Amino acid sequence: MKSKRRAQRSISGALIKLVHPENVRASSIQFRQTLGLGGMAFLLFLLQAVTGMLLRFVYEPTATGAYDSILLIRQGVFFGAWIRNIHYWSGMLILVMAFLHLLRVFYTQAYYPPRRINWIAGLVLLLMVVMFNFTGYLLPWDQLSYWAVTVITNMVGYIPLVGEWLANSMRGGEEVGGPTLLIFYNLHTGVLPLIFSLLLVYHFWKVRRAGGVIVPRDGNNSFVPSMPNLLEREIAVGLSLLAMIFLFSIFADAPLLERADPAFSPNPVKAPWYFSGVQELLLHFHPGMAVFVIPLLVAAWMFSFPYLKPDKRDPGVWFYGKKGWKVVLHAAWISSVITTAGILLSHFVIDFTAILPSLPEIISNGLIPLLVWGLLFTSVTFWVKRTMKLGRSEMNLWIFTCIIMAYFVLMIVGIFFRGESMALTFYI
Repeated sequence: MKSKRRAQRSISGALIKLVHPENVRASSIQFRQTLGLGGMAFLLFLLQAVTGMLLRFVYEPTATGAYDSILLIRQGVFFGAWIRNIHYWSGMLILVMAFLHLLRVFYTQAYYPPRRINWIAGLVLLLMVVMFNFTGYLLPWDQLSYWAVTVITNMVGYIPLVGEWLANSMRGGEEVGGPTLLIFYNLHTGVLPLIFSLLLVYHFWKVRRAGGVIVPRDGNNSFVPSMPNLLEREIAVGLSLLAMIFLFSIFADAPLLERADPAFSPNPVKAPWYFSGVQELLLHFHPGMAVFVIPLLVAAWMFSFPYLKPDKRDPGVWFYGKKGWKVVLHAAWISSVITTAGILLSHFVIDFTAILPSLPEIISNGLIPLLVWGLLFTSVTFWVKRTMKLGRSEMNLWIFTCIIMAYFVLMIVGIFFRGESMALTFYI
């Protein structure tokens, strides 16, 4: 019996060492260094996998049976409603955790060599988390999910050259229907989990190979054993997260409206909350600019900036110190004000299409507004750079924060301040 227990302990110890080194820096296990975001995101992925497998026993991926199977899960399966609630809310939370983890990595400069490739892998993982949520969004087959997916696939159709083909490929036809549901189901339960798992293993391996969590040079660089110092903290955070989700899922049901009806469109028709910023852009820019050009420019910068030579590096230090924190605060409020002003001006004052009726819409409502707001942002950026005497690394803080806050404002407006026919309202 004792030999069996020793064998079990050695196996569990070996599994833990696959994830963690035998010893870690004492400063790296402080909660304020990582906030436990990466570990919580991983735990939520495991929770999604377990609850998703349980739901598969009852769910029917057909246009005629999907909604009824959700009703059966909610009303006729023991603990079915609770399992579905856990799956839904953990899916929403993993997107938030993955995004906050990305912010933590950026603001602690954990993207320079040898972690540069891992930054790219992290961006891809975040995009895949979005795809997980998007493909799962349609599966209840109610009015909310049906028309939200209709909005998003129509957005995809605005991509130049390949948009229509890509949208039809996603839908399995010209409209959202049974083939769309089957495609999304297979992506959500088969293709995406496989690719995500492989990329996640690579992501962990790169973190381990880079020396673990990045820490400040002047921190406590003494080493302590991973077990129990790190493991106990991870277990405590993980159990707290699970308790919160389990308790919340008892009282908060996952949304479910009436059965999907392709003949009746609700008003307004909104995209899922994480795509609402892009939907808001569509109200101010030509569709090709809103759906393709602007996201492409943002993505290009996000993927490329770690390859730009920095003027200084303080890995592990939040915001490069007090000055960087000041830069982030300035960027947050300035970007919020400019974005809000841009929305109001576009809605009430400036109509480039009416001002320049002779020009093609891609120019009057696409290129020209983009150049105007780009020039305004560039002017403010150079003014801030000169006033605050910012270096290249601090400018990365400025640009990144401005992008994040601009999208956050667009998302908030799209979710809470768009009423019938997507008219701008001033009440929540």
